[in-house]
Amino acid sequence: MQRNDDHFCATVFRSSLGWFGVVWRGQAVSRLTFGHRTRKAAIDALGDMPSPVAPENCPHPQLVTRLQDYADGGPQDFSDVPVEASHLTPFGRRVMEACRKIPYGSTSSYAALAQAAGSPKAARAVGQCMAANRVPLIVPCHRVVGAGGRLGGFSAPGGVDFKRRLLQLESV
Repeated sequence: MQRNDDHFCATVFRSSLGWFGVVWRGQAVSRLTFGHRTRKAAIDALGDMPSPVAPENCPHPQLVTRLQDYADGGPQDFSDVPVEASHLTPFGRRVMEACRKIPYGSTSSYAALAQAAGSPKAARAVGQCMAANRVPLIVPCHRVVGAGGRLGGFSAPGGVDFKRRLLQLESV
């Protein structure tokens, strides 16, 4: 799939967590959405992207298998998956990198993530970065919780209930 000077590829697939949609820009994942009730809802959530193709025709078809395994409760570490981050500020990149280090089955607070990103007083800004995360699960924003373990918001369909479901899936 081509769009001017950028190479995009999109795919949608079913899992135990509902329908997923993934978009690659070159070799990096640029968008991921999940938890949708229908294929059409997953496609719509991807926005203005190329028409989906079969997973095996995308840059990293094994990512689909890994995401399906994660949805079935299998521990997965997505820190090796390249992520397109050109839209992020330097602070946003540091937050994303710090968030990607939160291990499966663990959580971190917004304040701790701000500290890890080198801006200890920026917990609120970390929350804004997590709310704007285009690649949840790969950048595991569901593992970031408020003070005292408060779950806060979550952008996937189902909101906080879905965040709770992911944390339960990981046995947090």
